[in-house]
Amino acid sequence: MNKQTVRPNKKFILLSMLLLLLLIISITFAIMIGSVSITPLYVWKVIFSKIPFVQNWIEQDWSRSQEIIIWQIRVPRVLLAAIVGGGLAIAGAAIQALVRNSIADPYILGVSSGATVGATAVIILGAFSFFGIYALSISAFLGSLIAIVLVFFLSRVGGRISIFRLLLAGMAVSFILSATSNFILMMSKQEGGMKAVMYWMLGSLAGAKWSNLLIPMVIFGIVFVLLWLHYRNLNLLLLGEEAAVTLGVNLQQFRIQLVLLVSLLTGVLVAVSGAIGFVGLIIPHIVRLIVGSNYKYVIPISALLGAIFLVWADALARILIAPEEMPIGIITAFCGGPFFIWLLRRNNYSFGEGD
Repeated sequence: MNKQTVRPNKKFILLSMLLLLLLIISITFAIMIGSVSITPLYVWKVIFSKIPFVQNWIEQDWSRSQEIIIWQIRVPRVLLAAIVGGGLAIAGAAIQALVRNSIADPYILGVSSGATVGATAVIILGAFSFFGIYALSISAFLGSLIAIVLVFFLSRVGGRISIFRLLLAGMAVSFILSATSNFILMMSKQEGGMKAVMYWMLGSLAGAKWSNLLIPMVIFGIVFVLLWLHYRNLNLLLLGEEAAVTLGVNLQQFRIQLVLLVSLLTGVLVAVSGAIGFVGLIIPHIVRLIVGSNYKYVIPISALLGAIFLVWADALARILIAPEEMPIGIITAFCGGPFFIWLLRRNNYSFGEGD
């Protein structure tokens, strides 16, 4: 018994350390590349120079322009990529446990469509202009929040959440909100605005700033901890409703909590990065192939692997057609599309029977 429990924990710790090291290397590389090449030594010198107490030991032999490029432009962007990647990955893992199907992703709740309506309203119609530079993020989050509320109420039957109705409600709300965004675009004659909306819909981290990092980082941290603390309940969801209830899970209460957590996290991330697809689909599935379906391991490994994946995807988006920048959603779609087809071709793509 002890051997069986120690070995998975040892494997988990080693894998976590390896992925953490790979994430640090990936972040370093992503900060280095760009129109102005920076050595890894200067990258970490500038970063450490911003840490209290440590900064006194760092010799400041870099130029002011290098410091601005590293600290004000590239570090916030790379950190945001890591947060968004990790957040979408754990949101995908949670939603797949909720619906007991490995081809589900966080956007089935209509979050991205709601955020797109909010973003379109700001870019095309100038709505929420009184929020200033935060208008786009706030309106996108409000749009996602409205979508969540609609899906949540449409999926309730007699005070209980029906998974089948949740999926249908998510699809219906997504279609309606997507039609709303398309209608606003069709009626608009602003070519620049239309291009900006399309670019946002494909996902971009170009607007990353230190001021944009705090809320996503805090929400990601809270949701990550809560999901990890409830890994047993997530594991029990995979066994089916009857088994989960028999083993003491308050199914309806836990489902409501899970929907709210996933929706909050996804809404916040979409508001700052646009709709970046496939991360929440492919990362949790790859993690389950590596560590199995125990959510004690799936949640943290998904966060690390999702962060690594999106850091590299953003790096590719910046260098493939330089000096232009490719929307990051195109990179994730090129990676996720073939994976999704392979997943569909497998006979055992879902967790439970009859999904």
